[in-house]
Amino acid sequence: MKDGKRIRIYADENVNAAIVEGLKRRGVEIWSASGTGKLGLSDKEQLKYASEEKAVIFTHDDDFLSMAAESEIEHHGIIYAHQQHLSIGECIRRLKTLVETMSPDEMRNRILFL
Repeated sequence: MKDGKRIRIYADENVNAAIVEGLKRRGVEIWSASGTGKLGLSDKEQLKYASEEKAVIFTHDDDFLSMAAESEIEHHGIIYAHQQHLSIGECIRRLKTLVETMSPDEMRNRILFL
């Protein structure tokens, strides 16, 4: 967080609510598709919403990776974690570290793998 701003995270609908709640308890600004009535939106619409909110999107859906790679869609960042490779606790730890060490500008149009 070099410029004083913190990364904001929008979790798409396939992210476990325990990750969202765990990060909130640790002071991370995060909200989810289910908490904002955005369930059922297409991946492109989810990414557009996150960008409008100036938020990084966190997902377990690898469709976001190919969509971002195949198009020139501007976004505030995509964080991907394979659902079965990391525990809930490990996702929380890694996302918290990311928020504490990177700025929104560093995440812009970037894809990170947890």
